[in-house]
Amino acid sequence: MNKLNIWIQKHQNKMTASIAILIAVSLVAKFLLKLPTLSTAAMIIASIIGAIPVALHAISALQNKVISIELLVTIAVVGAFIIGEYEESAVVTFLFLFGNYLEQKTLEKTRSSVKSLTKMAPTTAELVNEDGTTEEVDVDDLDEGDHVVVKPGGQIPVDGKIIDGTGYMNEASITGESTPVEKSIGDNVFAGSITDNGTITIETTSVGEDTTFGKIIELVEEAQDSQSPAARFIDKFATYYTPAVLIIGILVWAITQNFPLAITVLVLGCPGALVIGAPVSNVAGIGNGAKNGILMKGGNAVNTFSHVDTLVLDKTGTLTTGKMSVTDVTNFGKDKNEMMALLSAVENTSDHPLGQAIVKYTHDLGVTDDVKLPELDTVKGQGLVGQSDEFKILVGNERLMKANNVQITKEQRKAINARMNDGDSVVLMALDQELRLVVGVNDQLRPDAREGLQALKDAGLKRIVMLTGDNKVAAQRVAERLPIDEVHAELLPEDKVEFVKKFKEQGSTVAFVGDGINDSPSLATADIGIGMGTGTDVAIETSDIILVKSSFDALAHAYKLSKKTVANTKENIIIAVGTVALLLLGLIVGVIHMGSGMFVHELSILVVIFNAMRLIQNKSSKLDSNQVLKTAN
Repeated sequence: MNKLNIWIQKHQNKMTASIAILIAVSLVAKFLLKLPTLSTAAMIIASIIGAIPVALHAISALQNKVISIELLVTIAVVGAFIIGEYEESAVVTFLFLFGNYLEQKTLEKTRSSVKSLTKMAPTTAELVNEDGTTEEVDVDDLDEGDHVVVKPGGQIPVDGKIIDGTGYMNEASITGESTPVEKSIGDNVFAGSITDNGTITIETTSVGEDTTFGKIIELVEEAQDSQSPAARFIDKFATYYTPAVLIIGILVWAITQNFPLAITVLVLGCPGALVIGAPVSNVAGIGNGAKNGILMKGGNAVNTFSHVDTLVLDKTGTLTTGKMSVTDVTNFGKDKNEMMALLSAVENTSDHPLGQAIVKYTHDLGVTDDVKLPELDTVKGQGLVGQSDEFKILVGNERLMKANNVQITKEQRKAINARMNDGDSVVLMALDQELRLVVGVNDQLRPDAREGLQALKDAGLKRIVMLTGDNKVAAQRVAERLPIDEVHAELLPEDKVEFVKKFKEQGSTVAFVGDGINDSPSLATADIGIGMGTGTDVAIETSDIILVKSSFDALAHAYKLSKKTVANTKENIIIAVGTVALLLLGLIVGVIHMGSGMFVHELSILVVIFNAMRLIQNKSSKLDSNQVLKTAN
C-alpha cells in the first residue's frame, strides 16, 4: 500500500492529465464520431484512474480518524459508477484532482535557506603557526586562542579580537550597519564580516556554531522548525460538510428507497467549485503579483499577509539603498568645481567609504581630480593633512579643524549643523586655514519609501516598526522622514528576533522586511518574511514574499493584493457552497435532476474561475505627491 501511495503521489499530475485527455476523447467520440461504446469506455477508464488516488487519500484520512472530502468524492464516484453515470464520475474525479494540482502549485515553497546560509559561512582560515608561518586549515579545526590572518577582501572565519593590524570591516551581514567600521588592535570582530582593506591578525574567541554567524544559522533553523503551515480551509470545512452530505444521502435513500437519487445527492454534493475555487484565486493573485515584481510563496503566505497588522523593517538596504553617496555640498569662497577636484584628489588616496563616495560624486559631475597634492599625513580619528610651499590642506572632521585652529563662521556652522541634523556624516575641507567645503555623505533613503509606507497604512496596516543595527541618531533621522511608529537601534540579529517574538506574543500578526544575512532569523521568525530582491540569496530564500523590484510601491501592492485575494477566495467559497445548497434544495423539491444538476455544477465552477480572473487585472496603484503631502499632514 505504501509503495502504491508513493507511486501515485509521484505520478498524480500525469494521472490528472490522462483523465483530461480521456474525457476529451470521450466527448469527441460521442458527439463527433458517433461512437458511444468508445465514449463510454473512455469515461470508465477515466473514472477508475481518477478514483484510485482520491480513494487512497480518503483511506489515509480515515486511518487518522478524519472524515475528509475525499471520502465524499470516493463514495459519490463509486455510486455514480454503479448506476452507470460514468460521465459524472469521471468529471468529478478530474475536477477534484485538478483542484489539488492547482493548490499544490501555489503552495510549493523552496525552503532551502538554511542550506544556503550554511554554504555562505566561512569554511577555511589562515592559521598562524608558532614559528610565524601560515597554513590554510578547516574552520572546524580551530580552537579558542588560535591566531588567524585575514587579508584585504577576506571573510573573517571566527569571532575574535584583533592583535595586529588595522582595517575597515564590513559588518553588514551581522549588524546591518551600512558603513564599514574601522577596527584596530583590541577591537572585536565577527565571523562572516568582510575585511574591506588592511591585513589583520585575530585571536580566536569563538568558532563554528558558537560564533555570531553560527548563532544566526541556528536562529533560522529554530524559527523554521517552529513554523507549522495553516490547515487548509477545505479540510476544516470537510470535518462538518462531508458527514452532513453523507447523512443527507443516506436519509434520502432511507426515505425514498431511490438509490440513483441518493447517489445524485452525493454527486451534486461534491463541492467541485469549492475545491477549485480557493486554489484558482491564489493562482490569479500570485500571478498578478509576479507581473508586478512580487513573488509570493503559496496561498498560505497570501492569506497570512492579508492579516498582518504590524510591519517590521530593517533600515540598511531596506529603507535605504545601502550605498553611501553625497547628499549635499556647501562651498565657501572659491570655485566649487576647483574645490571638489582638490577634495576628490585627497580622498582618492584613502580607502575610506566616505571618501570613495566623494570621489564617485566628483567623477559623476565630470570634474577631473588630476591635481598635484603635497605629501599627506593621516591623523588617526580626524583625517588627512598636507602642506607644501604653495598651500596647506586639511580634509576630515571638525576635530581636525579645531586642532589646526581653523575658524568656523556662523554661516559655516549652520551648514555643518544642517548636515548633522539630517544624520549625515560630515566631511570638511580647509585650505590655508579657511574652511572651503562642507560635504554631507549618507546612506540614501529609498525614494518611494515614504509613499509606500503611507499607502500601507492607508490599506489598513496599524503599526510600522524599524529595527536596525545602526546607531540611534542615524536611525532616528531616517524614521523622522517616514510614517514610522517605533524605532529600535543598535541591535544584533538576536535582538531583532526577540522584538519580533514580543510583537507576536502581544497578539500582532507580524511581517518583517529585510535584505541581509543578518535579517534571516527575523524573516523566518515573523509570521511573514518579506525579502528585498536586491538582498542576499539567503534572505530571499528565507522569505515568504520576495519583492523582485525592491520597491515600496511593490510592497504596498502586495499587501492590497493579498487582501483582495483572500476576499476573492471567500467569495468563491460562498458561490461554491451556495450552489451546492441550491442544487440539493432543487433536488429535494424535484426541479433539479442529475443532468441539469451537473450543468449548474459545472457552471458554478466557471463562475468561480472567472471571479478569480478579476485578480489578474488588479493593477498597482501609486500615490502622487499631492496625496503623500495630504496624508503626511
